[in-house]
Amino acid sequence: MTKEAIASAYKALQTTICTDLEKLDGTSTFSSDHWERAEGGGGLTRVLKDGDLLEKGGVAFSAVHGEVSPAMKSQLHLEGETFFATGISIVLHPHNPHVPIIHMNVRYFELDNGTYWFGGGIDLTPHYVIPVQAHLFHARLKTICDKYDTGFYAKHKPWADTYFHIPHRNESRGIGGIFFDHLSENNTSLTKESLFAYCSELASSFVSIYTEQAELGRTKTIEPHHIAWRNLRRGRYVEFNLVHDRGTKFGLFSGGRTESILMSLPPMAQWEYQYAVQEGSEEAETLKWLKGEMRDE
Repeated sequence: MTKEAIASAYKALQTTICTDLEKLDGTSTFSSDHWERAEGGGGLTRVLKDGDLLEKGGVAFSAVHGEVSPAMKSQLHLEGETFFATGISIVLHPHNPHVPIIHMNVRYFELDNGTYWFGGGIDLTPHYVIPVQAHLFHARLKTICDKYDTGFYAKHKPWADTYFHIPHRNESRGIGGIFFDHLSENNTSLTKESLFAYCSELASSFVSIYTEQAELGRTKTIEPHHIAWRNLRRGRYVEFNLVHDRGTKFGLFSGGRTESILMSLPPMAQWEYQYAVQEGSEEAETLKWLKGEMRDE
């Protein structure tokens, strides 16, 4: 399977995902921003704003290539002279605090020395953690994983738990999901084509997985304290993406397009000095869960 075929398939998936998300939102549509990278390649960033469900949603496709820079070699530990990278990245920020933020990305990377790998994942960031909904989300992911390798979920869930952790806060960004990187024929039992199929199914299932979560919360009543808490949790999301996220770092160190790289950030976030939750509140229960004090594995 060639890198061009993978890129073409990912671009087609972007179109399908955007169409389905417009139906889910109900009122808004995606704008399209084609861009080119001077060093090689380009992409299409599509953004939906001020919809019925989504305050901001971004679905980005890219296929870029070029020289492996000294910064990439140093920061990303790459061996090779040129690279090719393609993928889809999605982040949705809803209006309603009872509907979670969701992130998904699938990517393919290839070096001129023949090395290749797939990476990606999907994770959910509820503003309010509801365990039964968390279990439902993970059950959907396990079903996809098991279709390709019954050991994937057991490996990729802990990987997400570790990855989507905010160490300077000692809390999880959300309820996790699955995360994987550097998957190839060399370290899995799957062929290159099967690994691509795994990533593609994760991407094509994204909207149905999110729809299930969104419909459980989008009609719930919103109070001012819900909005304030939503914005504080968005602040945590920003902290993780700017300080710890590998995709953000790769994009910036590889000379990527800043507007598309930072598409994942919410339209509004908040930080409050020494914010304290009220004991026994919904916010306090969520924070306990995120800090691992009442985690149900």
